[in-house]
Amino acid sequence: MPTPQEERKRYSEEELKEFEAIITEKLTVARAELAYIRQALTRKNDSGTDTTTGSSKLMEDGADTSEREQMSQSAGRLQKFIAQLDMALIRIKSGTYGVCVDTGKLIPKERLRAVPHTQQTIEAKLRRK
Repeated sequence: MPTPQEERKRYSEEELKEFEAIITEKLTVARAELAYIRQALTRKNDSGTDTTTGSSKLMEDGADTSEREQMSQSAGRLQKFIAQLDMALIRIKSGTYGVCVDTGKLIPKERLRAVPHTQQTIEAKLRRK
């Protein structure tokens, strides 16, 4: 016998507002983090007035390059996350938010609270692997 959640085809307006608030909060944090990383990358790309020479300078350059690469990767992940959250907001507006793209069932609220940009139930995600 299906549970009431399985019988429902979409979340109520009130429930969608809760998810919209969660997503908006995550977007605010992610955008601030991305802005910080971009600012840090810009500072790191500015050439300094350091006149250090020799092997210590080479080691510093290598460490700077590694750090810059890590920051660039973090920025890329944040951009992807922000895009996914933006798409989730669009799904809220269109009324398709919280519905599994594979099964058509409602994604449990607990999962949406933890991963608000998901489009799959955990069962569907595990089957895809």
